[in-house]
Amino acid sequence: MTAPNKTPPGADPKQLERTGTVREIGSQAVWSLSSCKPGFGVDQLRDDNLETYWQSDGSQPHLVNIQFRRKTTVKTLCIYADYKSDESYTPSKISVRVGNNFHNLQEIRQLELVEPSGWIHVPLTDTHKKPIRTFMIQIAVLANHQNGRDTHMRQIKVYTPVEESSIGKFPRCTTIDFMMYRSIR
Repeated sequence: MTAPNKTPPGADPKQLERTGTVREIGSQAVWSLSSCKPGFGVDQLRDDNLETYWQSDGSQPHLVNIQFRRKTTVKTLCIYADYKSDESYTPSKISVRVGNNFHNLQEIRQLELVEPSGWIHVPLTDTHKKPIRTFMIQIAVLANHQNGRDTHMRQIKVYTPVEESSIGKFPRCTTIDFMMYRSIR
């Protein structure tokens, strides 16, 4: 069992994007859930609002399935959980699985979360410390704090590394003003 990479309280994964080394690719995937209460589904999990959340509705494990149309390089998974707001609904044990489809998923990470409050950064790397390439990611909530039955997850973000341009090497644009004009449209 491994511990997730904790960031300082309130550290936003969008700071990773501002460095220009990664970009969020969750919008390129098809998301599905094992269950959800009406009005607490994928839309709330992906709406960039930390006040909304996905709430499962059924027996454990609770699953979040993220499927890509093509094999995709994934560097980091970011999950927002808040024990103070969600108490027994907060995940305490999570499994991250990857594969080509539902039938060949393999667990690459199992995390123990102790009263998480904020973003949890989970690096997804192979045995050579390189980002994984996969068609599918599955996040399984195996247990909740205080033996809670249903779970809350407030946000999930999926990041891929930004590839260097082969045309020319340019300095990284790190300010917001420069980032607005860093690509040709």
